[in-house]
Amino acid sequence: MGQEAAAGTSGPRIVHLDRMTMGGVEIPRPALAHQWVEYEFTEPGEVVARLQGAEVAIINKVRMDAATLAALPQLRLIAVTATGTDVVDSEAARARGVAVRNVVGYAGTSVAEHVVMLMFALVRGLVPFRESVIDGRWQNGRAFTVFAAPVRDLTGMRLGLIGSGAIAQAVADRARALGLEVVFAGRRGQAPGAGKTAFEDVLATSDIISLHCPLTDETRHMLNAQTLAAMKPGAVIINTARGALIDLEALEGALDEGRIGGAGIDVAPVEPPPPGSPILRLAARPNVIVTPHSAWLSEQAVTLLARRTGENIDAFLAGR
Repeated sequence: MGQEAAAGTSGPRIVHLDRMTMGGVEIPRPALAHQWVEYEFTEPGEVVARLQGAEVAIINKVRMDAATLAALPQLRLIAVTATGTDVVDSEAARARGVAVRNVVGYAGTSVAEHVVMLMFALVRGLVPFRESVIDGRWQNGRAFTVFAAPVRDLTGMRLGLIGSGAIAQAVADRARALGLEVVFAGRRGQAPGAGKTAFEDVLATSDIISLHCPLTDETRHMLNAQTLAAMKPGAVIINTARGALIDLEALEGALDEGRIGGAGIDVAPVEPPPPGSPILRLAARPNVIVTPHSAWLSEQAVTLLARRTGENIDAFLAGR
């Protein structure tokens, strides 16, 4: 994609590499004199060329590995328009004196409401009931209703949260208001701290498991064949965090065997997912709802993200 006109011809060069990830919402420009260049989207092979001479890079999903950073000696700041910074080699950035600034807490309400939406839709069989109207089962049936899927009440269920940050807390508040019992899982294989329940107990007793933790070596494929087998039969899984927290092929197997009751997934290991990906096969199941990494993007959340990204850049350039 071509670049847009730069704002100003003097001052630090600021380059936004994937403007399309902001959904048309503008990031406020710094108060200091600067050059501002934007690209709608940037392929991996274009990153170094487009950031030549830049002191500030604005990214969302563009990868900044050690080799890329080594080729950009003038870069001083990477402003990530997200909470997660796993796209940046943080050790390489630190070694080169490049600051990395993310935005936390901007989508707490948006993601929490998305989680609640998925809980209701899965537990009450929204997708199969809608399909029963579209495919003719209702109008061609003899009864006044269609028993398209099992329906359960959320009230009285146990919700197990893996992760205890701001988004998990926002989910917990909404779940308690709906009459669910909420428990927070401790680290796998470790004694739980205050206010936490042993990871294994959370898996074994929760009707719904919702993931709200970062992707690390420790958490990658946290839900795998072994841990899925340890979950309460018929439990529902929700993941709005990172796609690789779940071994999706193992999840397919658990769904095939009827051990897992359903899943609501907003993230994939590779985004967008290539043809034939497990996430696309899962999306075709009536007891699985897949959304395209959209839990975060309420109008209010994106506006707040843009404003805080602008504040991060402004503060850094001003030496604050």
